[in-house]
Amino acid sequence: MQRYSRNILLIGEDNQKKLLQSKVLICGCGGLASTVIMNLVGLGIGNIGLIDDDNVEVTNFNRQFIHKNIGEDKVNSAKKWIVEHNSEIKVSTYKIKLDKNNYEEIIKDYDIIADCFDSYKSKFLLNDIAVKTGKTLIHGGATEFFGQVTVVKPHTPCLKCIFPDIDINKQISKGILSPVVSAIASIESMEIVKQILNIGIPLENILLTYNALTNDFKKLKITKNTACKCYKTE
Repeated sequence: MQRYSRNILLIGEDNQKKLLQSKVLICGCGGLASTVIMNLVGLGIGNIGLIDDDNVEVTNFNRQFIHKNIGEDKVNSAKKWIVEHNSEIKVSTYKIKLDKNNYEEIIKDYDIIADCFDSYKSKFLLNDIAVKTGKTLIHGGATEFFGQVTVVKPHTPCLKCIFPDIDINKQISKGILSPVVSAIASIESMEIVKQILNIGIPLENILLTYNALTNDFKKLKITKNTACKCYKTE
């Protein structure tokens, strides 16, 4: 436990063991995932799954700090970083494009899903999976100077409640700066800890937004949409 001594001073040995026994699936191995992975490895999350079907590109390097080699599978690159920094963590990789036909065998093995995808379509797929399976989803999104985080659980509003009219097929390439990505990913990481240890006040029924240009955080109270499918799962 010496590796986690600074954790233990704060959360205690029993809680550290809970982290070591936990299972988190990280969906996407890009910018958000880079910081989430760094944080979870430092925390001592014992079982980490990685999903991504993409390869490393030179345009990733401004924010995806765990990758080194252009052209390498992102899941393998991320696994190498994890093993190099903490070989005791169990890492499972899935170089696939997650869809409604292949998620069940993967999702069932994990307690928490971390949304680190970078497209609306993929994020809303995770939302639907969380609603259907009852798994806890930690949603994070970042673009340009802005970001957001919320927690989706069976008793909370889902992303479709918050954004009922969004076009999930819309794809627009926008700029992004690493401090914005890192800030949102760190909040995601802390929400994962809060869920595992049942501490603090989680971002359930709350959408946290961040404006990096003004350093403003806002907590928006959200409720279930009675027209949404998730409302009927209660």
